[in-house]
Amino acid sequence: MDHIHVTVAPQFERVNQLIVEQLHSNVEMVENVGHYIIDAGGKRLRPLLVLLSASALGRCDDAHVKFAAIIEFIHTATLLHDDVVDISTLRRGKPTANAAFGNAPSVLVGDFLYTRAFQLMVQLGDMDVLTHMAETTNIIAEGEVLQLTRAGNADTTEAQYLDVITRKTAILFAAACYGAATLCGERDETRQQLRDFGLNLGIAFQMVDDALDYDGDPATMGKNVGDDLAEGKITLPLIHTRLVGNADEQELVRRAITEKTSDQIDKIIAAVKRCGSLDHTRARAKHYHDLALENLSGLPPGDARSALERITELSIYRDH
Repeated sequence: MDHIHVTVAPQFERVNQLIVEQLHSNVEMVENVGHYIIDAGGKRLRPLLVLLSASALGRCDDAHVKFAAIIEFIHTATLLHDDVVDISTLRRGKPTANAAFGNAPSVLVGDFLYTRAFQLMVQLGDMDVLTHMAETTNIIAEGEVLQLTRAGNADTTEAQYLDVITRKTAILFAAACYGAATLCGERDETRQQLRDFGLNLGIAFQMVDDALDYDGDPATMGKNVGDDLAEGKITLPLIHTRLVGNADEQELVRRAITEKTSDQIDKIIAAVKRCGSLDHTRARAKHYHDLALENLSGLPPGDARSALERITELSIYRDH
């Protein structure tokens, strides 16, 4: 990632500075919670996609820096809300904001970050970007509700799973790339091409995340193995195990999902591995990885496009 950041290092630093500036509030709790989660680190992958997409199109200016900060604020707001809904206690190797400050501050500061993002969007003065981001945040909210309503449903299909991760995760990747192209004044074909790239990249990224939930190292990932299971989320490794596993394995997965328990996590991990479900999940991720690379083929060759290709590779070949 360090090599990738070099391509847009000055702009990326300005994004980080702008994020800190825009966290300012006269309400102390807002700044405390905001800085707590922002300072926790993370890949900053979504704002990086904005900058690299713009650079690949030959123009990365102040508008893109501001839009990258907007994308990060929206992403961070979803994390704050997600952790409250999921009753999560660990993120990026440290207590979640809701564990540190409580649920109410986390929800309300998440709202602050959403509204700050839209204040910055208004400053951009681009109605196409504002319209697209309004639609995007609405889709993300729908995805959150959809996932909540399906929690504990062991009969969730792969198509339903794909719908949720597209709405919850991939759509913001897509918006980052689409918005960058829009701010460059690109034609519809190029904007759609980059949107498709972001969407396919986001799907691949989430599928690998879901595989890592069963074979990743908690210290490296910064979260507990089996967290999704305890929340009743049925992800692709479990869906596949329910389809190809023996009767005992299918019942094991069904009980864990419906009862929202990870008390049999070791047995479930063994079943998921025996059924080849992690390999299946990563193979599906590789499919979307390949589509994402195809979406980049029309961009001009150069360091920025190479960096986007490298990010696509890292999306599936990673351990956290």
